[in-house]
Amino acid sequence: MKEKVGWIKGILSDFGEVVSGGTPKTKVTEYWGEDISWITPADLSGYSEKYIHKGKRSITHLGLKNSSAKLMPKGSVLFSSRAPIGYVAIAGRELCTNQGFKSLVPSKTVKSDFLYYYFKSIKPLAEKRASGTTFKELSGKAFADLPLCLPPLPEQRAIVSKIEQIFSKLDNGISNFKLAQEQLKVYRQAVLKKAFEGELTKKWREQQTDLSDAGDLLEEIRKERENAAKVSDKRTKKKIIQSPESVYEDNLPEKWCWVREDSILFESKKGMTTGPFGTALKKHEHQKSGIPVYGIENIGEGVFRKPNKIFITEEKAKELQAFEVKPYDIIISRSGTVGEICSIPENIAGGIISTNLIRVRLDLRIISTKYFVYLFQGGNVREQVKELCKGSTRAFLNQTILSSINFPLCSLPEQQAIVQEIETRLSVCDKLEQDIAENLEKTEALRQSILKKAFEGKLLNERELTEVRGAEDWEPAEVLLERIKAERASKK
Repeated sequence: MKEKVGWIKGILSDFGEVVSGGTPKTKVTEYWGEDISWITPADLSGYSEKYIHKGKRSITHLGLKNSSAKLMPKGSVLFSSRAPIGYVAIAGRELCTNQGFKSLVPSKTVKSDFLYYYFKSIKPLAEKRASGTTFKELSGKAFADLPLCLPPLPEQRAIVSKIEQIFSKLDNGISNFKLAQEQLKVYRQAVLKKAFEGELTKKWREQQTDLSDAGDLLEEIRKERENAAKVSDKRTKKKIIQSPESVYEDNLPEKWCWVREDSILFESKKGMTTGPFGTALKKHEHQKSGIPVYGIENIGEGVFRKPNKIFITEEKAKELQAFEVKPYDIIISRSGTVGEICSIPENIAGGIISTNLIRVRLDLRIISTKYFVYLFQGGNVREQVKELCKGSTRAFLNQTILSSINFPLCSLPEQQAIVQEIETRLSVCDKLEQDIAENLEKTEALRQSILKKAFEGKLLNERELTEVRGAEDWEPAEVLLERIKAERASKK
């Protein structure tokens, strides 16, 4: 094991000044301007640069004077102490922060970028030492008492240099992985587009001698429904399917047709329903067990997700029977990421949909569940959903929009052939995506492992250690610290 020659153990406050932030009164306009950069944790959300120069807002000198915010010099290291704990950046200029930070103005014993990477490594420890009931926060004292084992300055520089060399290679690898993810998304969409244009089953169709016509099947079922409706209600004489020409203009392969939602539902009136409004299913009625209430969180990328979070009693479920889902039903998200879709698996007993979902019950004599799910995931249908759901504030899907979407339909045997062609191609895609996701997780774990080694004194090899110990400014960190303390004492 390498000997940590010249290192000194201490706490953060031994190696710099701990500074908390503050916020001027927001209603006093004179406190807000462009004089001084003012940083909040929100400014570091998704921020990947080492240095920060400016946040979304700035304050005036008057605002600084009339708040607990403190001006810190360039090189100060910022550490978010709440909401969330662990964002890190180095001040690229003179600036201040709000109270969501505990920062360290480092002494001459420690390099800012060494602290930057050290702070990155101690996020779990900082979270452990935080306190609070509503949300966790790291106090100034708890931050000041965080441990720091400090090497001599030349070794700090060498450690930072090696971290950045390794991280540069990792970042390059991550970029390549993310590029591959994007390329797989493009490939997935290309497969789905070709599938519903009939390209994937072109050869299959050529080999069929008695291929049925989707339009003929729809017409046959329409007549069945009309006859049934005449018996139950003489007023019902609704034509279910429009002609392909009147529904949509794009060309389709022979014996395909464009249809609307009503044509493929199990029952045109009951085959589609929106989840109950909040007044029908109140929060205090949620249970820890019972009949599940399915929400957006249950929809994966075309796959039903478990476990469930919300349940209701059997009595309440009977009251909300109109919103029941059964195996093979389709659930579609109405808000958030609009148009996310999956089917209810065969082994799921049932449940109730939440207000954020639409339930669709298909006529399986006309269209297969898997075919319909893939329709929503790409190609022309996906484009229609995005276009029709555009709102002034946010995208939103309702039954009216869903009823106006045009679906390309072919015979059931061809639907099955299309699903098989899609799954053959996308299974390879899924495996690659899984491998990429696992590798991205490994790179993040490797990053943390590198930081851990760095601050345990295990990152540099013997040759590198010999080189840094021969530097002109090498001296034990303890000696440097004592010399700086003596200089301060003499100045006082």
